[in-house]
Amino acid sequence: MSQTMRLQEILTIARRDGRVSVDALAAHFNVTLQTIRRDLAALADQGKLDRVHGGAVMPSTIANIGYEDRRGLHDAAKAAIAARCAQDIPDGCSIFLNIGTTTEAVARALMGHRDILVLTNNMNVANILVDNPHCEIILVGGLLRRSDGGLVGTVTTQAIAQFKFDLAVISCSALDHDGDMLDFDIQEVGVSQSILKQARRSFLVADGSKFQRRAPARIGSLSQLDCFYTDISPPATVSAACHAWGTRIALGHAPDFA
Repeated sequence: MSQTMRLQEILTIARRDGRVSVDALAAHFNVTLQTIRRDLAALADQGKLDRVHGGAVMPSTIANIGYEDRRGLHDAAKAAIAARCAQDIPDGCSIFLNIGTTTEAVARALMGHRDILVLTNNMNVANILVDNPHCEIILVGGLLRRSDGGLVGTVTTQAIAQFKFDLAVISCSALDHDGDMLDFDIQEVGVSQSILKQARRSFLVADGSKFQRRAPARIGSLSQLDCFYTDISPPATVSAACHAWGTRIALGHAPDFA
């Protein structure tokens, strides 16, 4: 069977079941796991599937991929982005890290930093940085979202308004080709907007796959940021707009997903 025919059948199975696994597809087509991984990568590049650990799911414009699946998605890219971002975070500063698996990667990249204060509405970030003895942690309150350990809602936005921090490092669920940052949860969007408002400088950490996704709620524009950290060059229109806005683009290179 040609790859073109195989890709069409993979999409048919995904539409029927909502999700496909590498192991099951390899057995179904009697091909290697690596062949299926290449097929899924091709479909993800076309925006027809979202890669998750062990397989792929149908993309959605109204619901995010589950947290456990997102944790295993584009790990190498997230680590590279986080390492590049951490290079621009000095010792002795205050930082806000919001909800997201990429901001959790940034937290891991800050383990060697000293005399930093990290504010967060992400319980996972707090749990990561508790092992850095040179980091003070403030976990802002709010409504606990059990699915990912995030704190959201009015209490969270009110708590954030009590602070002024040197840096905000945020993530998002999708990026539009006009440079808008998007998310799925309107309460989380409100929190992210509050974070940007209280920051002296703002960074976005998001891998290139976010340009293949759609989400309904607008956080803001890349024009509001000082730097956008990603793993591949954004679309030409976005790069040109960032140049005009004065938003720096910094690349953290990583191996392709496999």
